[in-house]
Amino acid sequence: MSANPYENEPGYEDANDVADKQSQKHYIQKIRHETLRISVIQRLEGYLGLQPNGTSVPSENPDYNDLDFEDLDEANVPFEPFKDLCKRRFLWYYDSYMAAVAQGKSEVADLQPFVRMPFESPGSNSMDGRFNYTELERRLKAIKEALNTETQRWAEEGLTSKAGESTVAVNLQHQFDQVSAYLKRGDMPHDVVLENGNPFVWLITYFGRPMTNLDGGLFRIRMNFSTRFPNEQPRVRFETKIFHHHIAADGTACYTPNPMKVEDIKSHIDAIFETLEEDEPAYDPRKIVNPEATKMFWGSNPDDKKQYNRRLRRSVQQSME
Repeated sequence: MSANPYENEPGYEDANDVADKQSQKHYIQKIRHETLRISVIQRLEGYLGLQPNGTSVPSENPDYNDLDFEDLDEANVPFEPFKDLCKRRFLWYYDSYMAAVAQGKSEVADLQPFVRMPFESPGSNSMDGRFNYTELERRLKAIKEALNTETQRWAEEGLTSKAGESTVAVNLQHQFDQVSAYLKRGDMPHDVVLENGNPFVWLITYFGRPMTNLDGGLFRIRMNFSTRFPNEQPRVRFETKIFHHHIAADGTACYTPNPMKVEDIKSHIDAIFETLEEDEPAYDPRKIVNPEATKMFWGSNPDDKKQYNRRLRRSVQQSME
């Protein structure tokens, strides 16, 4: 398959005359717009119960706060293995989505119609429509706000779960005690506490390892857990600002725990620390969560990496102020 979608159409594999070059540009523009609109925005709006105008759709399902999770029949719970994954990936890629919107705005005007390709036929095989990046931007922001609200709601649900001594609450408290003791035995003075005694909200203090770019840094990391953990994985955000290619601009951490231990919180924390400290990571386009930092870190110009290190060190120094 070609990276140029136009060339993947039958009979257009080698179409490169002047008219084709122009069509290729138009084809890429509308594919980008529709990918954002359909694959990203509509999917997440459906998961979050949002209408395109940003209002909430009344849920037909009972409120999770009213459910007794101990007696819940799993047969009645919808099997949606990718729902939580898509939400977490949206938080990873939010900056990239917004960058794509900004690029689209610079290339086309709102309400400008899509250009029909020579291989498209009206009615049966055609991607018709109009560009409206301003609207896509508004909907992306609404999704981000809804996800942030959902994460905050987890903390409230967690206190209710703790009061009811649910299995998840007891498990998280037990793991907290284990992780707290584990960190105290380590060679670095990392620390973890519960916010207001809530086992569903962990606050980690990370100390930068000596002789690295993180040396002397002091970072606070928030881990929010759902009452559906581990089916819903924790959402991790750096509350202390850091310029790092695996940390999004809003602090969302991009890390991958051991897939065989997703229920083990220690494996999550170890993965977060390793992501921060890794000097020579393998390039992975799936982990571009901070486009600006990634461009510097992997830049072909040696000065790019130097600039990245300077920005990282500056954020480390600011963490101590």
